[in-house]
Amino acid sequence: MSPRLQLTEPVAGARLLGLGSFQPERVVTNDELAARVETSDEWIRARVGIESRRIADKDTLLVDMAADAGARAIEDSGLEMSEIGAVILATCTMVDVIPNGAAQVAHRLGIAAPAAFDLNTACSGFAYGLAVAADLVRGGTVRHVLVIGAEKLSDWMDWDDRSTCIIFADGAGAAVVGAASDAESVGIGPVAWGSAGDQSQTIRINPDTRALHQEGQAVFRWATTRVAPVALRAIELAGLTPSDIDVLVPHQANLRIIEAAVKRLKVPMERVMVNVERYGNTGAASVYVALEEAWATGRVKPGDLILLAAFGGGFTWGAALLRW
Repeated sequence: MSPRLQLTEPVAGARLLGLGSFQPERVVTNDELAARVETSDEWIRARVGIESRRIADKDTLLVDMAADAGARAIEDSGLEMSEIGAVILATCTMVDVIPNGAAQVAHRLGIAAPAAFDLNTACSGFAYGLAVAADLVRGGTVRHVLVIGAEKLSDWMDWDDRSTCIIFADGAGAAVVGAASDAESVGIGPVAWGSAGDQSQTIRINPDTRALHQEGQAVFRWATTRVAPVALRAIELAGLTPSDIDVLVPHQANLRIIEAAVKRLKVPMERVMVNVERYGNTGAASVYVALEEAWATGRVKPGDLILLAAFGGGFTWGAALLRW
């Protein structure tokens, strides 16, 4: 008989151990943009609900922001750098495809020889990254994973394009995912995710200008009808009902999309974490940034059930439940 392969020992599940985020210092107001393109503070607030956004300076790299957020998440977790077995960087805005960003972030943090890879599903990257991290931990492949969502969308912006420059911004958020000791302490539920490649041209990089382009109305129509069903599927997979949810943390795309999704989910707005008005749409970073702020400000309490949901270019989408 040939020898059997030995496999890693699975665990009951995964849970969140720490959070961290980074926002650039520079605040760009609607009035500042109105001095460049044909728009106004009132017009921007009415259409997307954004009052200001953070933009990194030209010398700040995406991996710098990611490393800063990652360091804060590891500190919050109470772990040592040596205890991180894998680093996942969810981003769609790396300027260079090679080398990958995750390995550079790990090096900056002093994490020795972890598994390190980038993941690109645009703004839903947080959900994909969280799901992959939880599965790595649950399968026993690694004990702890640092997963980061980071974007420097300003590197890909046409600042004369009113349809995009008022919405997108820069930032990074991170989480440390670790093993749950038993079934009772499992804190990350199954993910509901998917894609629609037939809509790939709706949000893309313009091949002529090398700038981000989106068909705003098409994105709005798609997001306002598809986000809620995905969120409901995640609730179903976790064996829960919408009434069980304490806090909803959606992708901070724009306020009108958030309000439309919340209405379909029948979740009171007071149970929804929203900070898009101050940070804009930071892509894969937005849910992590909003989740950390919810915790820091007392919006999330121990024992709460939290629903995370997002969509991104591709189209891609993902939603998952957390037990805080």
